[in-house]
Amino acid sequence: MADQNTNTQEQKYVSVYNELQKRPGKGKRLWRSILKDKYLYLLALPGLLYFLIFKYVPMWGIIISFQDYSPFMGLRGSPWVGFEHFERLFSNSDFWIILRNTLAISFLNLALFFPLPIILAVLLNELRSQVYKRTVQSIVYLPHFLSWVIIVSLSFLMLSRSDGIINQLIEHFGFAKFDFLTNPNIFWLLLTSQSIWKEAGWGTIIFLAAIAGVNTELYEAAKIDGANRFRQIWHVTLPAIRNVIIILLILRLGDIMEVGFEQVFLMYNGAVANVAEVFDTYVYRVGIQQGQFSYSTAVGLFKSIVGLVLVVVANRMAKKVGEEGIY
Repeated sequence: MADQNTNTQEQKYVSVYNELQKRPGKGKRLWRSILKDKYLYLLALPGLLYFLIFKYVPMWGIIISFQDYSPFMGLRGSPWVGFEHFERLFSNSDFWIILRNTLAISFLNLALFFPLPIILAVLLNELRSQVYKRTVQSIVYLPHFLSWVIIVSLSFLMLSRSDGIINQLIEHFGFAKFDFLTNPNIFWLLLTSQSIWKEAGWGTIIFLAAIAGVNTELYEAAKIDGANRFRQIWHVTLPAIRNVIIILLILRLGDIMEVGFEQVFLMYNGAVANVAEVFDTYVYRVGIQQGQFSYSTAVGLFKSIVGLVLVVVANRMAKKVGEEGIY
């Protein structure tokens, strides 16, 4: 009886082994999957090449932040200095001013700009006239396609103290002209207002797509329960797109040290220098204009590390409260 059991087990092992031998290896399965979905992979190829060439390959240059890099000596010939550039950054008296300005602009964008595309998407979704809805969408999308040079030029035409339209109207009604462009007290709000005008409409695209996927039966059930339009938005629409909101918020936190070089650089002037200097303009000034490549790379690496830490922490917090997160 024991021999029969032993033979039966051996036969099972042999059959399992033969079955495993027939299965293709991981490499073969991968190639079969690629060949099966070859058109999808071809469609994704340009995006993959973009990230490979412009995001991953340049990471090799991070090592110069630990060197006293010289273009003539190259990466291999430049001497190593360890964390000297980071020590210089943190001991620099301008570091805390730059950090304050960067975080202040980022938090204003987070508090004032981030919720507006959500509100605008919800309001657009409530419109019943499709013609009017598409017209409004086209109007609010349009500023996204304008460059920051045009946006800043329009700001100067509107807000200039001498020839600005708004100051001319203020003077016409008997009030004193106001320094919009050279007033450091409102510079951060001015940048945030420009970002809102330019990108709020474009940001509604993702939220409108998410709202379009909400089950219409939920709205019908809410109507039966006596919910008005506002209650339907609060109890159906917003909870349904909560995951999208949290994912975009996490990604936004990853860019908290990025405030937009072009916008700040174009709006920069001597009167607002103390509140306008951010990490992006600082890297340009010391890295490009002064040729301090290693030091400016160290500044950029510091920004990236802060963004990575914020993304990881925010994602873990989202997972703890039961949300999906980004990974």
